[in-house]
Amino acid sequence: EMSCADTQTNPGVARGLIQKALDANPYAILGPVYSGSIKVTAQLTSEAGIANIIGGEAAELTQMGLKTLIRTSFGQQISMPKIAAYMADDLKAKDVAVIWVNNDFGKGGRDGIMKELKARGVNISADLSTEAAQVDFAADVAKLKGAKADAIFIYLHEEESARILKEIEKAGIKTPLIGETTLLNQKVIELAGSASNGVRGHVGLAADAPLPAIQTYAKNFQAKYNYVSDHNAMKGYLGIYTIKAGTEKMGKVDPKGLVAALKGGSFSATKEPGLLMDVSIDQNGDLDRVSFLAEIKGGKTIISKTLPPLKK
Repeated sequence: EMSCADTQTNPGVARGLIQKALDANPYAILGPVYSGSIKVTAQLTSEAGIANIIGGEAAELTQMGLKTLIRTSFGQQISMPKIAAYMADDLKAKDVAVIWVNNDFGKGGRDGIMKELKARGVNISADLSTEAAQVDFAADVAKLKGAKADAIFIYLHEEESARILKEIEKAGIKTPLIGETTLLNQKVIELAGSASNGVRGHVGLAADAPLPAIQTYAKNFQAKYNYVSDHNAMKGYLGIYTIKAGTEKMGKVDPKGLVAALKGGSFSATKEPGLLMDVSIDQNGDLDRVSFLAEIKGGKTIISKTLPPLKK
């Protein structure tokens, strides 16, 4: 049985709902997705000892010393080194402009990418913050144009990503646009249209990934719901099968034992197809598995390269 509750992307609402969920003695909790909400709810699930399967990607979430968080996607400490290496080594960028959303998600991404770029000798020619749900990006795009960077790194939520891409297209900027999973999201493609073509970046989850299990998942998802799965849908799907894999490893249904069964474990997609990819979960709840470099072409995400797990 599953019950659902809407946090309204509000940390205060999320905290109240998590407490209400814990009062019902759940087997596990899925969510929240936004990093800011997880920051204020993770203490509750940790104290209760209940596995908390999360979609948030801020690096600090699994570095707070809390026991029960398990990710469904990479934290920024895993993804940002891969993107920085791509910009420095493949694009040969010497100057990068960074634009990010001013919340826990955006700050974590901004700090991570700047650290990794500087470590590779790349100069930051612009460091621009924006607001969640921002509508007008004209002034920000003018600053990006003036930065004369070799690449622009965009780290915003999906709707804002689409808006800034349209503004960049309008401004005639031809600088390579680089991002992470949110920038190459299916929702961004739908909202931005032609302005999304040419966007490149690193994606940990993509329905277009050239893996048979993911292709089957994507086909079944679209047939059932009549739209293309994005990474958020994949996080929810993987969350359920993560719980299943940990439960079967224990050989019993034990709410207090599920976290221990998952952390430090490696799980095979051959044995558990619902995981879609082989995955290892460390003691912090962070993941190691394959990921992808991608580019949007003709309104579709095209995978250009499969990157191996970090420990291989």
